[in-house]
Amino acid sequence: MPKLFYPKTAMARNYRDKYGMEMPTLRLARLMFNENNLMFKSIEDARGCLRQIEGKKCKGSIITHPYPSRDKNPFKLPASDETIFEPYIIKGHKKLGILSDIHLPYHSIDALNLAIGHLKNQKIDALLLNGDTIDCHRLSRFTKDPKKRNFKLELDTFKSLFEILERELKCKIYFKLGNHEKRYEHFLYEKAGELVGIEEFEFHNIIKARARGIEMIGDKTIMKINSLNGIHGHEYIGGISAPVNVARGLYMKGKVSAFQGHNHATSSHTESDMNGKVVTTYSIGCLCELHPEYMPLNKWNWGFSVVDLDENGEDFEFKNHTIYKGKIF
Repeated sequence: MPKLFYPKTAMARNYRDKYGMEMPTLRLARLMFNENNLMFKSIEDARGCLRQIEGKKCKGSIITHPYPSRDKNPFKLPASDETIFEPYIIKGHKKLGILSDIHLPYHSIDALNLAIGHLKNQKIDALLLNGDTIDCHRLSRFTKDPKKRNFKLELDTFKSLFEILERELKCKIYFKLGNHEKRYEHFLYEKAGELVGIEEFEFHNIIKARARGIEMIGDKTIMKINSLNGIHGHEYIGGISAPVNVARGLYMKGKVSAFQGHNHATSSHTESDMNGKVVTTYSIGCLCELHPEYMPLNKWNWGFSVVDLDENGEDFEFKNHTIYKGKIF
């Protein structure tokens, strides 16, 4: 059988041979297209030919001896301990409830009852506990009140709450670590460093042992829910500056549609850019006591949120509720 000749593939080979494996595929595809736009339909068409000769094409590629992969470390730099920072993607849900800053066992029974009842009526299919679900008071670096409950009793309280949420809401539950849960790791580092790395003493395993099926989301991890971003609120160094309200402070930091808890206050802020793209940020109220001994005067309020998620994987509707005098607004 005569050998088949594919002009576009042959040209891709010539360009790859000429410019070497160091040049990124997309950059080389642009060059190929710009110099041969009568042969290629688009940059993607040129890129597809390059990917084919590099052995990256989908199953059925005609190339049996692809080019070697580009060396991602051509100068043989030493191994790095760099942390890979990636968002946690929450997907596969239509209606998400968000409860933030419950601070067990210093929760408000009235506010939490109202929030759970509303989420139950809304038939949510996922619940996000958005940080500071557990207070971890006795693990704090600050002065501890010896009369406050110890860590074991806080965990027992969490277990009881999880069983109620699971029974009443019947949905997937996510647990995001906030700055208060981070107190456990700090305590372990300072008081019992030899236990760090032992699975039984890792915080997420302690939680999972009391809440089977719960999904853990790490400290300072950004969450992606369709095009909406989510954080607990302590992730930025120095916190969120809020000259007008917390949501505006979040906008000034993030510049994308996003939500946060942490500041125990309900607010929203909307701006549009030169092209008309609308960005809205939200801060969510808390579900804990409003006048704790360490800060009796504040601007806190009770609140929670519900997010309707479009199946297109992009759009969403954020409903930011405030609880006041036994009513939900």
